[in-house]
Amino acid sequence: MRNIKLTIAYDGTGYGGWQRQINATTIQGEIEQRLETMTAGKVSLLGAGRTDAGVHAVGMVANFHTEKDLSCEVFLKGLNALLPARIRILSAEEVSPEFHSRFSARYKTYTYRLYTGPVQLPSERLYAFHLPFSLDSERIEECLAIVRGTHDFASFEMQGSRDRNHTGGRGSIRTIITADFVAPGNHHVCFSITGDGFLRKMVRTMVGTILDAGRKKISIETFQNIFDAHDRTLAAAPAPAHGLFLEKIFY
Repeated sequence: MRNIKLTIAYDGTGYGGWQRQINATTIQGEIEQRLETMTAGKVSLLGAGRTDAGVHAVGMVANFHTEKDLSCEVFLKGLNALLPARIRILSAEEVSPEFHSRFSARYKTYTYRLYTGPVQLPSERLYAFHLPFSLDSERIEECLAIVRGTHDFASFEMQGSRDRNHTGGRGSIRTIITADFVAPGNHHVCFSITGDGFLRKMVRTMVGTILDAGRKKISIETFQNIFDAHDRTLAAAPAPAHGLFLEKIFY
């Protein structure tokens, strides 16, 4: 049995997210369907994570097992020929039997993109959150300094993130390796966050709450109190899905 690793980019617009669902078209479902066409057998694609509906990716990783004697180049070209243009396989390679796209991952990087100008170009409306307000970068940097490191991120965890009855594991403890705010200019700004794992909607909820501080709707002290309370009801609503990109997974 061979183990094939895929690196995938996709435009999440209009999809129900990564994970296969009965009543929605998903990225995983689309790729599995084409793999089953190519291999003439059942294929289970194992993803490194579960991006939500509307979230994009430029570096998702997944793997599948097959006995089919097709080269990785054939899988790469064949899948890209069969898949819709909104999904592209960037690479395909054979890996060791022990490799698992999720459990072998060490870190993930997400970016969240915004446009703060008064009028957003229509071509950017699906790939950056339009927030036509001035942001205080110093306040944002103070918030990012608070979330860096190993902490309990329960305040930014949406319901359904994990099994609350499970007593083992790390619960809502995660480690943020880097958290940066970049403003390349012309009203385009971006959060870049790398961590050893993320809870459901954690990045979007964290960004939404930090943006409240950046717009001076809440103080830095209030942000710290929200973070320390481990109470999701105190944090802001998640920033919209279409600004979020899964950039890279490190192994």
